[in-house]
Amino acid sequence: MRWALLLTNLLFVFPLVAQDLSEEQILANLRFRIPNLENAEVILGDIEDSPYANLKQGSFTINGQQTFQFLLSVDPQHLILLATDPIDVSLSAEEITELLIEQERREQLVALELYDALNRFSEGKPGRGPADAPITVHEFSDFQCPYCARASLVVEELLNKYPGEIRFVYLHFPLDIHDWAKPAAVAAECAARQSESAFWLLHDNFFEFQGSISKESMVGDARSWLQGSEIDLDAWEVCTTDESSAANQGATLQVDIATATAERFGLTGTPGFFVNGHLLSGSQPLEVFEDLIASIKAEL
Repeated sequence: MRWALLLTNLLFVFPLVAQDLSEEQILANLRFRIPNLENAEVILGDIEDSPYANLKQGSFTINGQQTFQFLLSVDPQHLILLATDPIDVSLSAEEITELLIEQERREQLVALELYDALNRFSEGKPGRGPADAPITVHEFSDFQCPYCARASLVVEELLNKYPGEIRFVYLHFPLDIHDWAKPAAVAAECAARQSESAFWLLHDNFFEFQGSISKESMVGDARSWLQGSEIDLDAWEVCTTDESSAANQGATLQVDIATATAERFGLTGTPGFFVNGHLLSGSQPLEVFEDLIASIKAEL
């Protein structure tokens, strides 16, 4: 994390009530006002006399790498940092707790709205796990994305760890930087129109053999995997490759709609997961999903 981008160039003034400051209060306020500090190691240096009248001076260090200076007036008290915007660190522990509870309540409402919207959008789309599972993981993904391939293994772990409790739905979000990602998404969409199992066959193989696939080989590779899947391969190939066909145009439209939906929900890269509407961005380890699932289950 380049903290200098977060705390740089401008003078910040942090008004405080007339009270003795403790290290715990300063650190609690900084973590509350700067969410990126929540999981960072922040060490507050000694507060001592400064060359300026009625001001003390000190510093704090983030992750042992970057140090930022501040000035602290005695009466009235103000904490002054070199940063970008004023940050009020006058809140008591009780006020921080109340605001965090309110923030969590708002986040829950937003997640619920997203969850409902995603369920409506993904109705009828291929999924793994029972349709009535209490937890649904929606993933916006790209078959050519290496991070998505890594994430697909974590999804398998999740489904195995929580049998019957999780439904997983894959949604297309092919990125422009990948030359065969969108054609592969269309190919998978065409397969899904005939057979959900054929969709998952392509899904699994696109990720497993991602490193050997090219734009030129993608259709041939996919056709070879679909041999014996009992779908009409000729109809699938028309849908996949014939841009003048209604089938191809319909499949492409569905991929474009999914992409637009991902962007509307604020995603800029892949993979992007929504667990009952709660966003997890990027390829995350199993433990991150487990922690979020545990918190969701506690609220059910």
